[in-house]
Amino acid sequence: MIHEIPLHEDTVHGYFSSALPPVLTVDPGDSVRFQALDSGWRWDPDGERFERDGELHSGHALSGPIEVRGARAGQTLVVRIDEVTPGPWGVTFADGDRFLWTLDGDRATDDHGVSVALAPFLGVIGMPPPEPGVHSTIPPRRFGGNVDCKLLGAGTTLFLPIPVDGALLSAGDGHGAQGDGEVSGTAIECPLERAQLTLDVRADLDLRTPIARTADAWIAFGFDEDLDLAAEACLATMLDLMERELGLERTHALALSSVAVDLHVTQIVNVAKGVHAVLRDDALAR
Repeated sequence: MIHEIPLHEDTVHGYFSSALPPVLTVDPGDSVRFQALDSGWRWDPDGERFERDGELHSGHALSGPIEVRGARAGQTLVVRIDEVTPGPWGVTFADGDRFLWTLDGDRATDDHGVSVALAPFLGVIGMPPPEPGVHSTIPPRRFGGNVDCKLLGAGTTLFLPIPVDGALLSAGDGHGAQGDGEVSGTAIECPLERAQLTLDVRADLDLRTPIARTADAWIAFGFDEDLDLAAEACLATMLDLMERELGLERTHALALSSVAVDLHVTQIVNVAKGVHAVLRDDALAR
């Protein structure tokens, strides 16, 4: 079943909290379709779409939360990213300057005439921490959030540890394109004409940190304010993945990681820095 979340001020929020009531409850296996404002709460380049309490809703404009019926803390949420269709414009900020983009077809062109290939994705897909209170949308966490990984486009499946019963997933922060690192602090920030996620739950998968599956690779994520620790975290999760998926002993997996796994800096600008490890399907053969 496909559910729709209307773009309305009651369905958009700018913080994570387990106390936020869900705007929708779905069964495992259901899909959710929604539009999204850009990270700065805009549907059009000039002016925010909704009035908001800027102190409370200080983060990205997120749609949700979405409750998944039967999901329990400690299980794993499976998020299949079915579609990410950007709007016609985007913006990137750098040292206080604003650069506007026109998004058309498979290209984005800025107001200086420079174009890049479009590669849209959702910057934020995540759930609230289990601790009570209000939590920022800016740092990525073990439960997802502002992961900002350019590989999480349509066709990818993201696996997230569930922190609270019901999961309470929120998503938003449309990006038209981004480089690894997101070094100015913003990608091509854009509204989304349509996004669709299919949600499921697994009780047989215990994750240290999130993982993802693309058409041709496994990805493991790590987050920490210390970039070295973020790298260690993603590597530990990748070794878990290689043990589980490839039936390898851990020391053998470590040796093969040093030969065939690529570490990328996901982003360095969101308080908790991100590193992702990539193991491509054609990297190893018996």
